[in-house]
Parts: sequence; structure tokens; C-alpha cells
Amino acid sequence: MGAPKKSGGGGGGRVSVTEDSDELVRVPLQAILLADSFNTKFRPITLECPKVLLPLVNVPMINYTLTWLESAGVEDVFVFCCAHSKQVIDYLDKSGWLSQPNFSVTTIESHNSVSAGDALRLIYERNVIHGDFILISGDTVSNMSLTQALAEHKERKKKDSNAVMTMVIKRSKTNPAIHQSRLGTDELFMAINPDTKQLLYYEERTDLSKGIMHLDKSFLADNPSLTLHHDKQVNYILSEGIGLLDCYIDICSPEVLSLFTDNFDYQHLRRHFVKGLLVDDIMGYKIFVHEIHSNYASRIDNFRSYDTVSRDIIHRWTYPMVPDVMNYGNTATKLERQGMYRASEISQSQSAVIGPFTVLGFGTKIGNNTIISDSVIGKGCKIGSNVQIKGCYIWDHVTIEDGCKLNHAIVCNEVTLKSGAVLEPGVILSFKVVVGPEFVVPPYSYVSLLQQPVEEDSDEELEYADSTSVITSKVDKSDEEDASEVPEARISSVSELGMGGVGYIWQKCEGSQEEEWRHSVAPIPADKISEAMKTMEDDLELTHDGSILPPSGELIPDSNDSDEDNEDSRDDFFEREVEATFLRAVNENIQEDHLILEVNSLKLSCNKLTADCAGAVFYAMMKYAVDTPHSSLDGLMQNVNDVLSKWKKALTSYLTDIDEQIEIILKFEEICLESAREFAPLFTKILLHLYKEDIIEEDAILSWEDEKRDADEADKVFVNKAQEFIQWLKVAEEEDE
Repeated sequence: MGAPKKSGGGGGGRVSVTEDSDELVRVPLQAILLADSFNTKFRPITLECPKVLLPLVNVPMINYTLTWLESAGVEDVFVFCCAHSKQVIDYLDKSGWLSQPNFSVTTIESHNSVSAGDALRLIYERNVIHGDFILISGDTVSNMSLTQALAEHKERKKKDSNAVMTMVIKRSKTNPAIHQSRLGTDELFMAINPDTKQLLYYEERTDLSKGIMHLDKSFLADNPSLTLHHDKQVNYILSEGIGLLDCYIDICSPEVLSLFTDNFDYQHLRRHFVKGLLVDDIMGYKIFVHEIHSNYASRIDNFRSYDTVSRDIIHRWTYPMVPDVMNYGNTATKLERQGMYRASEISQSQSAVIGPFTVLGFGTKIGNNTIISDSVIGKGCKIGSNVQIKGCYIWDHVTIEDGCKLNHAIVCNEVTLKSGAVLEPGVILSFKVVVGPEFVVPPYSYVSLLQQPVEEDSDEELEYADSTSVITSKVDKSDEEDASEVPEARISSVSELGMGGVGYIWQKCEGSQEEEWRHSVAPIPADKISEAMKTMEDDLELTHDGSILPPSGELIPDSNDSDEDNEDSRDDFFEREVEATFLRAVNENIQEDHLILEVNSLKLSCNKLTADCAGAVFYAMMKYAVDTPHSSLDGLMQNVNDVLSKWKKALTSYLTDIDEQIEIILKFEEICLESAREFAPLFTKILLHLYKEDIIEEDAILSWEDEKRDADEADKVFVNKAQEFIQWLKVAEEEDE
């Protein structure tokens, strides 16, 4: 069964009640789930299977979305099915989602909708939405609570009937583990009123132009309180700035559906609807944002984000949406040491090596001397001897013969790789493809039993190929294609994949070389990172001459009044202010609670995150320790012990989750390398002290080590120093288990 079993209870907080005293009406919380992404980014796979049914760590994507909606208190879900609608409806029926008690799932089928706008107009005509609803696509993974966001939305709606939508956003941190993963996304600009959280400007760009946004003077005059957020790909490799990510989870009032009906040019949810409302001065409708911090929410938009979210699930950032809890298909999966997940009835040779953060599906067989690392293996796979698999996603019932090598690829159901076949990074093998012996599939190749469309559909057009159809020029918009042509396609393609090979290698489209690595599961090539560094340097030069906004995204008036103001970044200003506040607390013997209040005040005035406060407070403490007189390393260590003991509460008040604790370790690395190198010999000793004093948890230390796994050696100096301590933690964890 795909749907989870009920744990009892009658729905708890799922029922919302209208706040008007003269109208007490029970309104169940509803959701619209779009089971069609209306784009072609997952071709050729989605020519045969709907995107929402593609396995994500061996569980169909839509299961994550429905499980979250149910856990978040939604009672009534309408699943809009378009491309491959029969497959989606059959799956929901067979998996039990259509028969869940206290959680109604209803399908709405369409065969002529070509956009999200068309879908919402059709749902409006059905008159099934009776109150506020959640709008989400079936490729979204989240574990956030909706309680606060819903309360904010309803409260705003009571005061202002034009507040029709609340978008969920998330701060993106400068985490080395996710920098490269963000390169596959479009460039995003947002302007938000920091006081009201009203969205004032929204723009997605796909042209990869420089991070410059043009705002009218009248716009700035009308919005004196404004913060700008730029989610640019290269910033996620190099910049120390923090951007915002659009989670594509929206809380909508019923008016949203009528707005789509009144405006037939609204097709895309963001590019058309959101931008349309923001520039419409006549109707005055407003959109607000709700920012999440410690919770997880992400949409799978392309193959790179598929890889990113898969790794997040395996690393348990999405808990409870993790393999050992989801248990899809009545097959229990167990979590073992070093982040390895193993289902039942697996046959594995004793000489086979299974690395950390690997998932093995039910009934899989693995031969002698095979090495598998950082990969997901589906159910019923047959993997021969001397096979090497790294960073791959192998779906169900795949056969991999002896001596094959697979590197950062996606292999769909029932694919066969003959002995010695090689998959270079970025390869996508669609369903039932056969690769001949010793054949090397070139990097970033897309291979399918279906011929490549002669004329590519735009990303707004509907994918409408039945799983048995053959593509000639465009995808046929019917589910009645003659299946008799499929064998001909298979026979005619033998030579493209070696002797006995079956399938077509799609040709690269003109101008697609840039997209192929951006949207791939393969690591970013070194030359592309160099290009990104150069772009960042150019952007910084523009920033320094005052021609564009600073990386912080804040408008700084009179920025040309003095050279000193230009040189000081907002981050440096915040850290200096926190340090001064901490020194004042030390010298004047101010209570910790008062210190926390002052730092919180700085946090609000400088628009900073909790993690920023944690880093700044920790820096201030370490600076005070090193500035306090000492004659030896033992004396310095004693200073650290004293300051952490006295001001522990002030620091731990900003360490509410693992991300903030990791920020402390990263800040300590920075201190040891730059501002106070005297700490370097004591790095491991102080890290141990932070652990023993319950300031930093074991999970934070192990996650920090994991983030450094693929870093340059220069960035591994301190993680290498701390290896003995880290290994001790791992052994202790195994003993506890």
C-alpha cells in the first residue's frame, strides 16, 4: 500500500472554524495537488510515466506530498491529473489513497489542459473549493507545520480582504553541501516588506544574466521599507550572502481561483499570476510570504534537484519523510550504520562493498567484488560481479551485468546493461533500454526507446504520450496511440547502443550544452565552477562601484557619502555590534537574559537569521577569550572554558537546530584561519568541549564532516584534525545502537 496506515484519532486540528461571531461554519482544510508539472524537464522519462509517479528514494514522489498534506491537517485533497492521467488514478486507487478514512483524496481528470492556469480554471468550474486551500504540486517534499502559516494568513484576511495568498519561502544558507545543488534552478529576485511580509516584487529568470534588477524610482518611493533577496546560482557557490528559496507551497483564498477564471492569460503560477497581481494597481490584491527556518520544503524541478532532494531524504533532513518510516510497498526498510538503508530479502556477496548513504531495495542481488556508494538501488535489481556504481539512481528490476561502471546516472525500470558497459556522468536511461557490451554511453546522454521529437515542445506545453506511444514530431495529446509501432522503434535502434543495444540516444538541442550540466545529477564540472567564480568577481566589482545593490540585498542610503561606509559590509557591522554588546554585558555584569534581548533587537534591525546571531555571539566569546591575558595554550583553553561556562545560555539560545550548530563549527574554522589563528592547535579540544557541554550535538559534528566530504583538501584542514574525535563519536553511536 502506498498510503500510510491510520494511527487513530478523529482528525484533531484539521477543522477550521470561521472567526465571525455570526457564522460558525465547519470548513475542512482543503488542498489542490497538481499531478502534472506542465513542463518537459524530465524527458525522456515523462514521455512514458508521469513525473509524480517517478521513484524518489524508492517511493513515488506523490506519496511524499500526500503524506505531508495528511500530517499537516489537510482533510480534503483534489488531485488534478492530466498527462498520463490513467496511470496516476490507477496508482492512487491501488495504493489505497482513494480510500483513506478522514483523508479524502479525489481525482479531477482533464485531457486538454496545457498549464496550471487551465487546471485551476477547471477546478473553479467544478465548485469543489469552499474555503482557504493549499496549492501544491505532486513533486514537493516537506515536513513543515502549517499551523502558524495558516493562522497568519487568516489573520491578515480578517484585516484585509485583498490578502489572497501566502507563499512559503525558506532561507538558503551558505552550506557547502548544497551550493552546487542549487545551480540547476532559475535566478530568482524577490522584494519583501520586512515589517508586513508583503511580497512586492517577484521575478524568475532563465537567461542566466547578471544579478541586476531594475526598480522604478516610484516603486522605491512607495515602499521605503524594503529588503531585496537574490537567489542567484553562483552565489550558492561563492557568496556569503543569504537568499530566499521559493518552496512552491501556497496558502490561497478562494478568490485565487476566480482570478484565474477572470484572466485567461494567467497560465504559469509565478511568471503570470504572481507577477500579474503584483503589478495590478486597480484590484489591489496582495500576496504575503511565510518564512520557514528549521523545517524542510523543496520542489523537484529538474534532475539536479531530484539528486539534491534524494540526498536530503537519505541524510534525514526531511524526517519523518525518510526511507525507514515511509516503508513503501509493504517492504520494511531498516536504517543501518553510516546512513545505509537496507530492505529485506537482499542477496549480497560477502566481497561486495556497500558504502555509506546508500539505499538497497527489496530483493536486490549483488555479486562478487561489486562496489556501490552514495546510490539508491530499487527493488528486484540484479547486479553482477566487479560492478562499480557511484552516485546513481537505479530504479526497479534493472539488470547490470559483470564489469559495468556507472557514475552519477539515472537508470529507469527494466533497463539492461550488458557486461562491461559504462555510463558516464549525467546519463539518463529511460525504461527498458538495453546498452550493449563494452559500450560507453557519453556524458549527459538521454536514451529512450522512443525517438526524439523533431520539434521540441515548450516548457508550457503538455506532455501527453501514453506509455506505449511512439513520438514522431510532437507528443500526441491522446492516450490512444497505436502500440504496434513500438517494436519497430526498438529494432531500428540497435547500432546506437552497441551490439544488442536497444534505444535511441537523443541528440543535443542547439544551445542545450549549458542546461545539460546545470540540470544534471552529475557534479558540476571544474571549468563551470571557474566561470562562476569569474562571474562573482565581476558582480562584486559592480557592487563596489555602487552601480548595483550590495549582496545583502538591503538598500543603503547615501552609500557614496564616504569610502568607509562603502567598505563596511552589513555582516561586519552586525558582528561588530554584537561583539560590542557582549563586551558591555561582560564589563557591566549584565544578565544573560538582557544580553539575549539586545542581540535579538540587533537581529531584527539588521534583518538577520538565528544562525547569524549564533555565529556572531560565538565570535564575540572567542574574541574575548583570546584577548584575555594568557601565557600558554592551557591558559587560552581555560579562558574558553570560563567564557563558555558563564555565557552558555546566551549562545545556546540561538542553537535551536542542527543548522545553527553547524554554523558555529564553520565560524570556528573561520576564526582559526583568519582572525585568531592561536586557536588552531586547540580546535579539536575546543570542539570536544562544546560537545561535552551540550552546546553542539553529535549530529551537527557528523553532518559537518559529511559536508566536507567533497571539499578541497584546503577546506578539510580542521575536519582532518578532528578525525580521531569524529571516529570516536561514530563508534559510540554504533555501540548505542
